[in-house]
Amino acid sequence: MKKIRAFLTNNHETLLFTAAFACLLLALFKPEIQLKQEVHNYLLLADVSQSMNAEDERWNNQPVSRLAYTRQLMKNIVQTSACGTYFSVGVFASDNVALLITPLEVCANLDVITDSIDHLEWRMAWKGNSRLSFSIRAAANTFDSLNVPAHLLFFTDGDEAPRVNVTIKQDLSGIQIGKNFTFVGVGGNTKVGVPRFNSANERVGYWPVSDNNNAGAVGVTYSDPSQDEPDPPVAFAEYDRFLSQLEEEYLISLAGEFKGTYIKGQDNNAFYAFVQKQKPAASFVTAYSMRWAYLLLAALLILATFIPNVLYKLGRGARLRFK
Repeated sequence: MKKIRAFLTNNHETLLFTAAFACLLLALFKPEIQLKQEVHNYLLLADVSQSMNAEDERWNNQPVSRLAYTRQLMKNIVQTSACGTYFSVGVFASDNVALLITPLEVCANLDVITDSIDHLEWRMAWKGNSRLSFSIRAAANTFDSLNVPAHLLFFTDGDEAPRVNVTIKQDLSGIQIGKNFTFVGVGGNTKVGVPRFNSANERVGYWPVSDNNNAGAVGVTYSDPSQDEPDPPVAFAEYDRFLSQLEEEYLISLAGEFKGTYIKGQDNNAFYAFVQKQKPAASFVTAYSMRWAYLLLAALLILATFIPNVLYKLGRGARLRFK
């Protein structure tokens, strides 16, 4: 043991320089290591039909629309996700979905993702009516276009117009994305009026029942847009308002047809925990650069060769002060 200690004492500089040289060789010839990484990838899809403008949710104790509440939930999901998580953002209207941004890593693109969410609004809808059952097939096609596995969170109140009947009901049994699909219900369980806005996004009243029968609380389907100028038709009396609520039972039933899931969107730990515990979309081996670590270690080893001299000078100075 004494011989080993003596060897290390007499040859510490040689050993440290040898170790530093080995680190430099690693930085030069093997700068990367292979690590297995699990990746979470989410597609946040917002229903932008006009029923989502109904104000039956609350945020910071203030009444807000379903769409505003959706935006806040989406941003909280993004901001509480770990680095390495990917997000896409899209919208649903009529019978189709559209992507706004394709998968972006959350830490490197946080501002872009949150800004896209902040700009979600009803005027993004390109057509009237709201056919959720058709959107499932559209979502399946969108999944294929992503070229990477993802988990879809579809924020909606489930208010479908026109109502599904036997003639337009879709057979969803062959849809294969159920395990990666979650309806997030937004809205209250009490029927409320749906605000109507003009083309300048100014609130002018409430949707009347008569217009909803034709177009749904989504947009108008008539071909003459001049009917909306300066303002679109609105309900003349409270009893004439189209009423909307969260159609929870319908969303649960619809999700069950293709083995999807449903959860009520709420600003609480249980909801965010549900989102974060979803299985990783994929796992793959990634090459991580270690060159910086090898170079840093080599520098520290070289600096360590000076430690004995520094300690000796400090000790000698202390002895001189005490004489």
